[in-house]
Formats: sequence, C-alpha cells, structure tokens
Amino acid sequence: MSTNEIRNCRVLVTGGGGFIGSHLTSALAGENDVRVLDDFSTGRRANLPADVTVVEGDIRDKETLDEAMNGVDVVFHEAAMVSVPQSIEQPVACHELNGSATVTVFDCARRQDARVVLASSAAVYGTPDTVPITETEPADPRTPYGIEKHLGEQYARFYTEQYGLPTVPLRYFNVYGPRGLDGEYAGVIGTFIRQAQAGTPLTVEGDGNQTRDFVHVDDVVRANLLAATTDATGRPFNVGTGRSVSINELAETVRDIVGTDVAIEHVPERVGDIRESEADLSDARTLLGYEPTVSLREGLESTLSAEGE
Repeated sequence: MSTNEIRNCRVLVTGGGGFIGSHLTSALAGENDVRVLDDFSTGRRANLPADVTVVEGDIRDKETLDEAMNGVDVVFHEAAMVSVPQSIEQPVACHELNGSATVTVFDCARRQDARVVLASSAAVYGTPDTVPITETEPADPRTPYGIEKHLGEQYARFYTEQYGLPTVPLRYFNVYGPRGLDGEYAGVIGTFIRQAQAGTPLTVEGDGNQTRDFVHVDDVVRANLLAATTDATGRPFNVGTGRSVSINELAETVRDIVGTDVAIEHVPERVGDIRESEADLSDARTLLGYEPTVSLREGLESTLSAEGE
C-alpha cells in the first residue's frame, strides 16, 4: 500500500503546529486541502507550510472545532497534553484536553462523516507483562496521560461499532526527530543531545539497561498516512520500530554522533519507570502496510542535521 494514497482530500490536523502534527501537516500539504487547528500554546506557526489554512483556537471550544472540521474528510487528532508529569499534576486539565476533547472530536467527525486517525500512546500498556508488546497486551495505564489515551481508544471503538465512523488509534512508542529535541516530547534523546552539545555529562537514570523503542517522526507520519486509508478501523495499532535499545547504548550513540567524549554518569532511577519496551509490529505490517525505515543512528544524525539548517 502506498503512503500517498490520501490526496485531493479536505484534511484537519489538530495540534498541527506541534512536533508530530507539523511533520504530518507538511506531508499532507500540496496533495490535499489542509487545515490546522492549534492554539499555539506549545506549537509554532513557523513549523507550518504556507499553503495550509490555520484556525487558531482551543480544541476544547466546540464552536472552534465545528469551524475547523466543517466539510473535512479526514481528521488527524494530535492535539493533547503530552507531558506525563503535567498530567499527574493536573489530572482534571488532562481529562479535559485528552479525554473530553477527544470525544467531542469523534462526535463532530460523526456529523461530518469524517475518518479520525487518533494519536494514542504505548502508555496505555503501563508495565507490560511481555515484550515485544502486542496490541492484545492488557491495557494497564498508570498515569492520567495513559488513562485518557486508553479512554480515547475505547471511544474510537465505540464510534466505529455504534455509528460506523472509521477510526484508527495509533499507539506511538518513543517518538523523536527534528523539532522534537526540546519541550515535552524531547524525552531522553533530547536530554542526552543537549547535554552532549553543552559538554556536560550524560545522566543515565538507574543502571541504563532499561530498553525503549525509539521511532523517528518520519515513520510515525507514514503510519498516519496509511491509517487514513486502511479498512482495518476501530482498533489500535502499535507504531514503533520493532527494535529496542538500552539507554546505555543510546547514550553512547548520542555521544559518538555529537562528537564528544563527555562522561556518562548514572543517577538514581526514576520511580515507576518501566524496564522494557518494544513494539510488536505484526498487525501494523499486515493490516496497515506499515514498515519503519529510519534506523536510530540515521534518525539521530538527520535530527542533528536538520537543527543546523
């Protein structure tokens, strides 16, 4: 299946000025009539192509959402509170942004007869029982962020089964790439790169043997484009690389790419941190036609190159 089958469509990207949303918007522009809904509290207008229509406003405002979604064929719902610590500090705000607003998106899409591709997260798994993690792994989210993402998936299934609305939740693993080194999406890759660039030690939490599945934003965009045309709706798909790397390996790779010999220092582990994470991509490959193409080293090098442009 080609990833450019979505064309000549009216498309809305919520949170389109943000890290993932802006890359998705750029991929869609040119072939489609693209709108972006963003309040630019964290996203940036400078991230957007010139030929998109911008509706500036809050995803929680129903009138603004109605305006943005009027006549669209596909909605890519990226707008969210993406900080897990913030969700713990502000669970009500997280529910409004990631829970209630998502239901409103589905309901508005139902009136427009528009497909919804939903940004979900591997956070729905909590601490997985088995690795690699399949989509049939029991959901056990441990934070408001994960809880609301799981709620969104459940509403996606409900709207598909009850109303015939095509929905496709995508469970993102650890996403990185250009525009994602700073801010809430940065995570450990952003931390390591900034430390290496500053010539300060790379701080590894715990023993560094914990593993993560780091997926480049270009592969995440590819999964979204495939989800816009698949017949496999109403169910979630993992979006990762299907390969995991230890935090120690990541630190060494970042140090090598940046070209520094700064020390790698171990600090106390973070309470509640999961030990292993790796996506099983069997269903995504079979039903979406998704295949990750960007290796970790290639992705890190291109991320640093893009920052210098």
